[in-house]
Amino acid sequence: MFLDGYGLELLRGAVITLQVAFTSAAIGIVLGILGAAAKLSHRAWLSRPVDLLTMLLRGVPEFLILLIVYFGLSQVFAAVDIEIDISPFTGGVTALSVVFGSYASEVFRGAFLAVPHGQLEAARAFGMRPIHTFWRIHLPQAWRFALPSLNNMWQNTLKDTALVSLLGLEELLHRANAAAQVTKHPFNFMVAAGAIYFLYLALSNPVFAYLERRARRGLARA
Repeated sequence: MFLDGYGLELLRGAVITLQVAFTSAAIGIVLGILGAAAKLSHRAWLSRPVDLLTMLLRGVPEFLILLIVYFGLSQVFAAVDIEIDISPFTGGVTALSVVFGSYASEVFRGAFLAVPHGQLEAARAFGMRPIHTFWRIHLPQAWRFALPSLNNMWQNTLKDTALVSLLGLEELLHRANAAAQVTKHPFNFMVAAGAIYFLYLALSNPVFAYLERRARRGLARA
């Protein structure tokens, strides 16, 4: 048999992989929006440190950030007499969320700048509060500009979940590798794992295409 009875184990690992990717992307989008807002702030004490931090995070390999979060933070907390047990899932999600957020901050910064300034002025002229202008005018249009880049980042994050297997989390790659060692058929399980990753990515494209169509509703076409 191709998977020697380990098919269910791979499916369980695939579910965990999806959970890690989805949670990381969701948190990363929030961090990206907050980071973009900080970068666009006129307060230098806010914009410059955030810009420097995101540049640092984008310049460091994801694997190194994963190790720093999982192993380094435990030592930092222990040094100040705080006992916190960081699980592989928490460590992996934290690292991937931070990486996603650092890239998303630049995506949203460009998306926010792409929104016509006249629409924001019109909203203020109608007496809309800044928070209402952001939620009803600025963010929906910026979301439309950001979606194509967010699709690429989601796909990268989905593949980067394989790094979390090194922390002991029993996601897809970890279970595939364990089954390969037991059955001595590594080719079968690596191909099966690759097919599942590809299936996830193939299913993601129609979802993002739908989101882009929905974001363009009512947009005048030339």
